Amino acid sequence: MFSVVCRPLNSLRVSGALRKATVAMAEALAKVPDVEIDPEGTFKYILVRVKVKDGDVHKDIVRGTKSAEYHNHIFEKVSPAMQALGMECECLGGGKIEHNSQEKKLRVFGESTAFGKADHAASVEKLKTVFSGYEVTWSDDKK
Repeated sequence: MFSVVCRPLNSLRVSGALRKATVAMAEALAKVPDVEIDPEGTFKYILVRVKVKDGDVHKDIVRGTKSAEYHNHIFEKVSPAMQALGMECECLGGGKIEHNSQEKKLRVFGESTAFGKADHAASVEKLKTVFSGYEVTWSDDKK
């Protein structure tokens, strides 16, 4: 005695549709800018993991602004914007960025009380892709 397991033909169409949807979401994720920070000054920043909802495709992004009194204020703006694109996000930590556009320098340091210290080395790598002509450094200093 033996049994045969087979998929109905319509399930093949579903898996093709799912593949197309996954590719579309990955393309949408690719359109999310890696870095959005203020053009000058010292300000709070967060490192955020953005992923396709219910999927494994993800990328990390850096967001920072002087207008945020606390790190969670940045996340409270990023998260709804990503949800509107069908993404979900998680804050991986935070710190501060010192941006000196005249000297073309970025310094990443510090930590977030709410989210903990971001992986500054990962943040620096993201910053270097956008600010290629800059000297970009990081430290574990609090100030």
